[in-house]
Amino acid sequence: MTPPPRRPPQKTAVCVVDEAGEVICEHKVPTEPDDIAVLLTSIGGDYVRVGIEAGPLSQWLVNGLTGAGLPVVCVETRHMKALLKAQQINKSDRNDARGIAQMMRVRLFKPVHVKTLAAQEQRMLLTSRKLIQRKLLDIECDMRGTLRNFGLKVGVVSTRNYEARIRELVDSLPTLAAIVGPLLAVRQVMRQQLAVLHKMLLDAVREDPICRRFMTVPGVGPIVALTYRASVDQPHRFAHSRDVGAHAGLTPRRHQSGEIDYDAGISKCGDVMLRTMLYEAAQSMLTHSRKWSWLKAWALRVAQRRGMRRATVALARRIAVILHRMWIDGTDFRFSNSAAKEA
Repeated sequence: MTPPPRRPPQKTAVCVVDEAGEVICEHKVPTEPDDIAVLLTSIGGDYVRVGIEAGPLSQWLVNGLTGAGLPVVCVETRHMKALLKAQQINKSDRNDARGIAQMMRVRLFKPVHVKTLAAQEQRMLLTSRKLIQRKLLDIECDMRGTLRNFGLKVGVVSTRNYEARIRELVDSLPTLAAIVGPLLAVRQVMRQQLAVLHKMLLDAVREDPICRRFMTVPGVGPIVALTYRASVDQPHRFAHSRDVGAHAGLTPRRHQSGEIDYDAGISKCGDVMLRTMLYEAAQSMLTHSRKWSWLKAWALRVAQRRGMRRATVALARRIAVILHRMWIDGTDFRFSNSAAKEA
């Protein structure tokens, strides 16, 4: 039997142009920071800027090329795609490299922030915890639905008593008990590892003064604080605090063309996890938090005029702005307007 052909190593197209736009070098190298740096340094000369399109490997490549002393800029994917589509008919790696080189030469690009190593580690902790939590719920819901086909209803039961309830239902059915046993064992292991990751998250928040300052806002807990910390990463990259709301996709979209001019729903662009956590924090402040503040009073007035759902979105956007201002100023949340005016 003939083995399948091996997949060729992944390569990156590189194009270097001069000030006049003439192509100096075009080559394909393996997608490794060292190989790309060797090619660029072998050409000689001082580079004004080196552009890399944002992607799954962009953070790794940018850090590696920056360490090699190259002025690397990570460009926004959708913006560059629109420009390349207007320039070329046939899409290929070579044409994309040429287009990116020309866009970098004339400074027609939109830079993207590359997160620090600490922010990437915090993000991985959050996503890993969320992954295990989601799979754990999938297993529990699947067992509930499967046993219901046999007339076995789990009902309302706490997380601690869930396994005992399942074993009680399948006690008289040996076949079902043999099937459910491995699922319960997997669930037990996942619960233990979820507790390990959750403790790591709490320890990280406890040791971070910025996250502890975020938690002075009603409704903002450890998960929301660490998510905001990892997503924003560096607060000074936003010129204004109100830009964080747009970064999280919580600002309304606007469509204007000739006589048409209207505002639609929120854009939902940017970080999905950050937007979700901010919405949950706003919902917690409005429905669960017993602490009264000027922010909650403002949100309740909006709810009376526009409804609870829109008020929650508006409050989530304002929480994002307030957290950024607290981060910049190094101050805690002020519950009354009088304290804010005095400060």
